[in-house]
Amino acid sequence: MTPITEVEGRRLALSNLEKVLYPATGFTKGEVLHYYATTAEALLPHLRDRAVSFLRYPDGPDGQVFFTKNVPPGTPEWVTVAEVPRSEGPARMVVIQDLPSLMWAANLVTEFHTHQWLVDDPGEADRLVFDLDPGPPATIVECCEVALWLRERLAGDGIEAYAKTSGSKGLHLLAAVRGASSERVSEYAKALAVEAERAMPRLVVHRMTRSLRPGKVFVDWSQNAARKTTATPYTLRARPEPLVSAPVTWTEVEECGAPDQLSFGAADLAPRLQDGDLLAPLLDPAHAGELP
Repeated sequence: MTPITEVEGRRLALSNLEKVLYPATGFTKGEVLHYYATTAEALLPHLRDRAVSFLRYPDGPDGQVFFTKNVPPGTPEWVTVAEVPRSEGPARMVVIQDLPSLMWAANLVTEFHTHQWLVDDPGEADRLVFDLDPGPPATIVECCEVALWLRERLAGDGIEAYAKTSGSKGLHLLAAVRGASSERVSEYAKALAVEAERAMPRLVVHRMTRSLRPGKVFVDWSQNAARKTTATPYTLRARPEPLVSAPVTWTEVEECGAPDQLSFGAADLAPRLQDGDLLAPLLDPAHAGELP
């Protein structure tokens, strides 16, 4: 029998709690739900007011993995839904506004991916993102070198950058911005990626061409496009182990000398959150910079 749990007055059916989702570590679905319940205070502000795409892996990362962008069948009526623009016409997408909605979505077994704009104003981007993806034998260590260059370059334009692990091989840079469309932010991000490649030609590539990427860091600027999404801070990833897209300090980035130094699992997050969310400044409009 599926247990019924009440979360802030909402009744939820939470299923298959003993099911092992991460065979490499024995991490169960119940532990996934516990992780999201205990990190909700930090995670929810990064989901709130943003249309969510779900990358679902209900049988674990070795099973079927698929994106769900439209509102899933069976979504409770109390979960917020928004109509968002798409090139093929408006679509209805979930917006995770509260703890019951988060726990309902977590029960689907999903990565959370969000756009760089809010549903109330999809025409204006409020985030700039760089996805730093290392081509083997490069690792996150090389990503950190590129991240430090980009941080300084962005600061020169009055834009403050923050870092988080991708939860896989790479690193994400995020910044709060205002007053620009997704198209304009994409143009700016691409220009900086090209500039980074010119400054570090042996280390950086700004084009997606696979043959160019071995041993280099691909600075993916394209995720600033209005249609694209990026893994939300604190989301678990569909990897062999329950790795998290975890915020990191710039000191950690500067001191990274081996990939395992910036690899964080679900169990690592509680102590890292004792002093609060490292990405909290992204949520403060006073920290948003204007593109030059």
